[in-house]
This record gives sequence, C-alpha cells and structure tokens, in this order.
Amino acid sequence: MQVTLQNKKQAWLHALRLRTLPLALSSILMGSFLAAYHQAFRWEVLVLAALTTIFLQVLSNLSNDYGDSVHGADSSEREGPVRAVQSGVIQLGEMKKAIILLSILSLISGLLLLYISLQDMKLFLLFLVFGLAAIWAAITYTAGSNPYGYVGLGDISVFVFFGLLGVAGSYFLHHISFDTSILWPAVSLGCFSTAVLNINNIRDIESDKKAGKRSIPVRIGRKKAVSYNWLLIIIGNLSLLGFAWANQAWGSLLALLAFPLMFKVGKAVQTKHSASQLDPFLKKMAISTLLWVILFGTGLIFFT
Repeated sequence: MQVTLQNKKQAWLHALRLRTLPLALSSILMGSFLAAYHQAFRWEVLVLAALTTIFLQVLSNLSNDYGDSVHGADSSEREGPVRAVQSGVIQLGEMKKAIILLSILSLISGLLLLYISLQDMKLFLLFLVFGLAAIWAAITYTAGSNPYGYVGLGDISVFVFFGLLGVAGSYFLHHISFDTSILWPAVSLGCFSTAVLNINNIRDIESDKKAGKRSIPVRIGRKKAVSYNWLLIIIGNLSLLGFAWANQAWGSLLALLAFPLMFKVGKAVQTKHSASQLDPFLKKMAISTLLWVILFGTGLIFFT
C-alpha cells in the first residue's frame, strides 16, 4: 500500500479524496460558462452550486469508503490506495455519522440554491427530486444492501449526474431556460467523468473480481475496457465539434488544447498495468477535464 494512515486527521483527509473535487466542479463551471455566454450568469448560483457539488462529491467518497469496506472490495488484497475504514483508523460507525452529516449539508445547500434560483414551485419541486436523486446516487453507489456500482451501473450514474444533469441543471438555474445545444458539452463532461471512473475500475479490476463487484472492466475485461476508455475520450472531444458547429462558436475549440493531455492518459491506461502505476492517472484525467472546461469557457466567452 502506498500510504499508511497514522492518525484520524490524516485518515479523514484521505477519506475526503480532495483530488476528486476538480472533476466534480467541472460540470458546474461548464454550465456557468454557457450561462455567461448567453448573458445569464449569476454569481450566487455558481457559488451555491459549487458548494452543493463539493458536499455531494465528499458524500460519495465517504460512502464509497464505507460501502467497499462492508462489501469486501477494500480487503487486504486490494492494490489501490489504502482506505480510511479499511485501515482501521476510522470505525464504520464514525464513517456512517459522517455520511449522515454530509447528506444533511448537501440537502441544506441544495435547498438554498433552489430557493435563490427558482420562483416557480413546480420547477422547485422538480429540481428537489433531482437533488434527492443525487444524494441517493452518491450514497448507494457502493453502500447499502444492493449497491448499483456492484452490478456495473456506476458509469451510467456518473454520465448522467456529472454530465447531463450537472451541466444542463446548473445552466438552467442561471438562465431559467433550456437550450438543446448545451447537451453537446454535457455529453463531453459525461464522457470524461466516466473515463475517470473507468480508470479507477481498471486499476481495481482484480480486487473487484474477488469482491464480486461487477464493474464494466470486470464484465468486459481489461482489453475492451481500455478501448472503452479511448472511446470516452474521443466522443467527449468530438461532442465539442458538434457544439461549435451548432452555435458557430468556434472559439470553444480552444478546449482541444487539452486533448494531448487526455491522449497521454489514454496511452498510459493502455500500457501500464499495476495499480500503483495507474492510480496517478485518475487525478491527471480529472485535472485534464477541468483544464478542458476552463479552455472551453475562455474560448467561448472571449474568442467567439
């Protein structure tokens, strides 16, 4: 194992998995950039949407730590980074309390976001359902009696919540309207976010097999999972071309400057096999995605 957790402070910081936050914030930034392009940007929406997303991502990370320990995916044979509950430094009961706290914080932040964004009660209730679904998805990915991540449905959840709903939802809360062309970058974010999960699952393929976790790489094998990873990266970038053409927003193509970084990640996933070698590329794919979004927004607003 790469890290030995010495105390609770270190274990909690490790459990938060702060390196996942750039990816979580990417969809919010994308929706906000699109709103700014349509002259409907609101700072309060960006701040509260970002805060809610951070709470949800941390909730997901803690639930994943809890769930994988309960179901055996984080056993002593696991080759990836050590987990907080697995290490024994944090007890299951303590992690469960933290999950409840983050669920409450996510709900409060989300309700405040909807309160300042929406005046129509029907829209408020609709987005409340989306928010509750996001909390449910964050918790039940690996936790609970029948976690959907263990039957290979994690990719769909990530594509929907980090891509379609993350981008379109944050855009709508700014603009209070919907434009079908924003689905192009929403698909891009969904693909890139799913690629991060796929890299994680390729890294853990052997330990997941032993734990009965039927992730996509476990189901289709490493070779096809690598091809799937390439497909996600390529489709994500091709969707950008669809957006640029649909809106004549050629400045948004500045995002393609991040493609070489994603290509390096894809190549590394293809050629590296050990968990320790693959692990750094989760962070690199997440940061590449955030850079892609920043370049997209910069090109869209200043060069279109």
